Amino acid sequence: MRAWQALVMVFLSLTAAAARAETVEVAGDYGGFLVAYEAKWKKLADEHANVRIAGPCVSACTVLAGYIPRDNICATPKGSLGFHLAFPYFVTPSLWKDYPPDIRAWITKNGGLSYSLLWLQAPEIYHYFKRCPGT
Repeated sequence: MRAWQALVMVFLSLTAAAARAETVEVAGDYGGFLVAYEAKWKKLADEHANVRIAGPCVSACTVLAGYIPRDNICATPKGSLGFHLAFPYFVTPSLWKDYPPDIRAWITKNGGLSYSLLWLQAPEIYHYFKRCPGT
């Protein structure tokens, strides 16, 4: 194979991979183990996946905001993020560091993390994430 043919093959494979970027819909995700969500969102970010927040994303699910680039996240009118202190409590500093500074500022401005859910939802969610097309 000639060098130019190899370059064309590489270009075509990269273009095809970008065109196949996965869209992950998040709705009704009430969290779980933080380390599992960190790994999930990191893997999806590395794959350049898009995330569509279409319903509640609560607890550890919310760390997507720190892993997925903003350009790859959209929210529908029913999309929401629910923040709270981690269980067990000693996990909270790890959870907190996963959030980008503007999300941490919003949480702080709205009373901080507690054992009650703090909801970021429409229309305020659109200050942080674009509205999904067609919604």
